[in-house]
Amino acid sequence: MRAALGSLSRMGVGALVNGLLVSVVAALLWKYVRLSEHAALLEEELHLTQQSQEISQARIDYHAALLALQEHGTRMVCTGKMHTDRVCRFDYLCYCSEAEEFVFFHSNSSVMLPNLGPRRFQPALLDLSSVEDHNTQYFNFLELPAGALKFMPKPVFVPDVTLILNRFNADNLMHVFHDDLLPIFYTMRQYSDLDDEARLVFMEGWSEGPHFDLYKLLSGKQPLLKEQLKNFGKLMCFTKSYVGLSKMTTWYQYGFVQPQGPKANILVSGNEIRQFASVLMDRMNITRVEDGGWEKNGVSAEKEEEEGTEKKKKKREEYIVVFSRSSTRLIINEAEVILALAQEFQMRVVTVSLEDQSFPGIVQVLSQASMLVSMHGAQLITSLFLPRGAVVVELFPYAVNPEQYTPYKTLASLPGMDLHYAAWRNTMKENTVAHPERPWDQGGIAHLEKEEQERILASEDVPRHLCCRNPEWLFRIYQDTRVDIPSLLELLRENLKTRPSLKKARAVSTVHPGRVREARCLTSVQAANEAKLTVSWQIPWNLKYLKVREVKYEVWIQEQGENTYMPYILPQQNYTFSENIKPFTTYLVWVRCIFNKTLLGPFADVLTCRT
Repeated sequence: MRAALGSLSRMGVGALVNGLLVSVVAALLWKYVRLSEHAALLEEELHLTQQSQEISQARIDYHAALLALQEHGTRMVCTGKMHTDRVCRFDYLCYCSEAEEFVFFHSNSSVMLPNLGPRRFQPALLDLSSVEDHNTQYFNFLELPAGALKFMPKPVFVPDVTLILNRFNADNLMHVFHDDLLPIFYTMRQYSDLDDEARLVFMEGWSEGPHFDLYKLLSGKQPLLKEQLKNFGKLMCFTKSYVGLSKMTTWYQYGFVQPQGPKANILVSGNEIRQFASVLMDRMNITRVEDGGWEKNGVSAEKEEEEGTEKKKKKREEYIVVFSRSSTRLIINEAEVILALAQEFQMRVVTVSLEDQSFPGIVQVLSQASMLVSMHGAQLITSLFLPRGAVVVELFPYAVNPEQYTPYKTLASLPGMDLHYAAWRNTMKENTVAHPERPWDQGGIAHLEKEEQERILASEDVPRHLCCRNPEWLFRIYQDTRVDIPSLLELLRENLKTRPSLKKARAVSTVHPGRVREARCLTSVQAANEAKLTVSWQIPWNLKYLKVREVKYEVWIQEQGENTYMPYILPQQNYTFSENIKPFTTYLVWVRCIFNKTLLGPFADVLTCRT
């Protein structure tokens, strides 16, 4: 009996020990698995952090970024009332390369301003390019709850501040400058954290293109292309990004809705464009000195003379630049044109070519040129690098009306650009060489019905049209031209009158007057049907600090209750009005100052004057 009990006791202890061993081993195994999972998670986070650092040198706390995305979701605050003028700032906007869609993750802390609901799709949240309301440029995003992140690939975070946009036409130099570079440059200046270390992200889906080096001038970091985003994982999240571009610097519309021409409301001046050009020249290591001065090693010629140095003052040679094209829209008698210009203006003439020279080299030449002569084409956008006072001569092929195609005339005419513009048009059919056999996008018409071909060949003027595949326009604009030299020189003599000179060109002041001060009115009744109204005021406050060639004042007088008013332009600060002034009548009077005929100041507060 005792032996049996002892045996049972030993069995119980053994079972207990075995049970404890199993529990310990299980605990150890569980801990090992958890440690392995944690190690795997750390390894994955380390890998994702390394991927983030492949994109940017900026360091990122991956765990903190992931936690912020999971807890706070995406946040968006936009400026602008409509999709055509909207730029949005996002925290943790993500992009799924698999779906090719941006993703907004919702949490209880998400912000979406404006919260448009379904109006966000009418037609879009914003335009990704500076070309207004083009249906290939719309931006929107998909929405998911932040909880969905548990079932998705772990995101790679981009720690840089990014500007996300579409390039409109990266192959065309005019589009590169007008639609992309200028808007990018001033959008970056609109937001302080879009500094020189911000990263550009191009989402239109194209390759780098021939002018990619120009985009690289805007930021110290390599721009990212849409195709490259796939290399960094299936889900990519931008910790801080801006989406969209300011349209304030564009001056031309390309004819998508109505025939092409200047924008109805141009908001940019030559001053802003010249500042942009100056920054780009600095980044291309090009130095330009305005108004005929010469500078070397940072010392002006005037200062050298003042300091009595023995260095000879070097005068900049004035010269004319002719843009040469090598494949289409040729100047057939280019050599004769060059010789004629040199003889007419007694200047050296140099040629430049986008096909044969570097872009910085061309800008260096243009930055000190007195005149630029070129066939109509994208290369004329480089006129924004010309010095003040220079002349832009645009040559148009046969049957192409210069008044209908004016992007470069509009640029040259912007206040503050200070460029002279002249357009020459070939009016002689025998001086043109057309290429009907070429592909359609280079002016070929062989693919058209014979009747349509004959109509185009007989046409003497391309009618106004919409963008972008009008066969008659393409046929004519890709013609080669023999320039009629007598008519070209006659045009230049008529437009220029004198030899072009850069030394006369000075930046014109665009300072507007302030409000006139202390405006008052006095009235008197002379007879039953005769009264006088005297209005006086003090000069605008800022006028005492300015040198203004001409100062005048505009006075509007309106009888109360009437819809019309009487305007007057006056040189003095007080005036007594008697004509059309009636006794016992209330008049409303407005006064403002005008500088140099065109610079209008604001009206002072309306005066109510009763005779």
